[in-house]
Amino acid sequence: MAMIFGKTRSLRLGRFFYFLAAILLASAAVAEASATLLLEEPYGKLGFFTATGHAAVYLSGVCAETPLVLRPCAPGETGVVLSRYDGVAGYDWIAIPLIPYLYAVDRPEDVPLFADSRTTAFLRDRYRREHLENIVPDAKGGGAPGGNWYELVGSTYDRTIYGLTIETSREQDDALIRELNSSPNRSHFHTVSRNCADFAKDIINFYYPRAAHRSVIADVGITTPKQIAKMLNKFSQRHPELSFSRIVIAQVPGSAPRSAAVHGVVESFFKSKKYIVPSAVVSPIFAGCVAAVFVGTGAGYFEPARDAWVFVAGKDPQAPLDREDRRAYQEQLKHIVTAAYPDNPDENVSRDWEKLQSKAKVAVDEHGHPVLEMRTGESVIEVGLSADNVLNEGAPLQIVRQLMEARLQSELLRRPPEGIAEGEITRDWKILETTTQGSEAPLTARVAQRSDSAHGNRP
Repeated sequence: MAMIFGKTRSLRLGRFFYFLAAILLASAAVAEASATLLLEEPYGKLGFFTATGHAAVYLSGVCAETPLVLRPCAPGETGVVLSRYDGVAGYDWIAIPLIPYLYAVDRPEDVPLFADSRTTAFLRDRYRREHLENIVPDAKGGGAPGGNWYELVGSTYDRTIYGLTIETSREQDDALIRELNSSPNRSHFHTVSRNCADFAKDIINFYYPRAAHRSVIADVGITTPKQIAKMLNKFSQRHPELSFSRIVIAQVPGSAPRSAAVHGVVESFFKSKKYIVPSAVVSPIFAGCVAAVFVGTGAGYFEPARDAWVFVAGKDPQAPLDREDRRAYQEQLKHIVTAAYPDNPDENVSRDWEKLQSKAKVAVDEHGHPVLEMRTGESVIEVGLSADNVLNEGAPLQIVRQLMEARLQSELLRRPPEGIAEGEITRDWKILETTTQGSEAPLTARVAQRSDSAHGNRP
């Protein structure tokens, strides 16, 4: 064990100073007004055909009087996300507070530990009914309407998001508020010339003129989210006096397929076998030109997750779990699962929990917090969906244990490595430890000891 977990003092000190510098940079960006470009990964069928993803802008100093009227934030408020949407009540942009935009809940404490399609639909529709009824009214019969309104809230149930944050000023925020409040908010969405990335580009350029532009070569003239992210990153390098930081907002563990890496137009074509292979057969010259553009423009070299900290709802950004810690947790979880299911040591606990959750009813408890209502025999039990209420009295510890095993397996195996926060893993592991009633204490203690020892010098 010592050989596996050992590290030199110099490496620890080096990592400590790196993380200290990063947290100070992130804190500076959060403390003052800031604009964050949200680079959102593609998912689902659209992600299969095009990997350009989605773009939005989070403004920490701008809040919403209504989803269509902006105002400066009051102390304690967390800002809004602005984005251009296609087919949402005819509006060009809509402002959604940060936590609802990411998780479709008002409180960070209500973010679910594990989400399936029914949980996601329930939380989105509940938020719509409470906050967006004037924009997205009920369908005939009182049910949830169709359309793209679901993109307004709960984005992290579908995909991982990368944020590039740059310092702004209150004066810049006030000018943007005046501009957007006084301009017509009517949609003229066009995939090529007025898409979501064009809107994000315009917002960034409002704060810093000519900071971002489309690429005629790498993206054949279409504005893409990744291109705007690359431009903002280059702008920050030319202006080191402006605080700049990166953050990753991981997709919520759950049964939804994981989102894919975000690409530009030529990069997407070049890296997709379903496109480049037939092209190379039909026209090697064309395929060679695509490869030359890909290499010449450096389209594939920008990595949005590099040096990124991990977003945790309601808390400061956290350090990502390092590779060695992740491997240690994976081994310990595997050991626990093997001990719990001796007849099937390769048990996929995430898939088992998905089946169990799919049979439950999603509801809210007496305090308005999301729960699962599960039938066991003749009775119905409530199981809390979030870390804040999962250990409430009444839920059998065995079911809570299944939930936590599924979450940890999804976190450690299915999340992007850079999207795993140390603090969240520690919290989840402690909840799992509680449900074992001491039977796994020696195993979990080793992991806890490893985490404390490896990170005792971190800020």
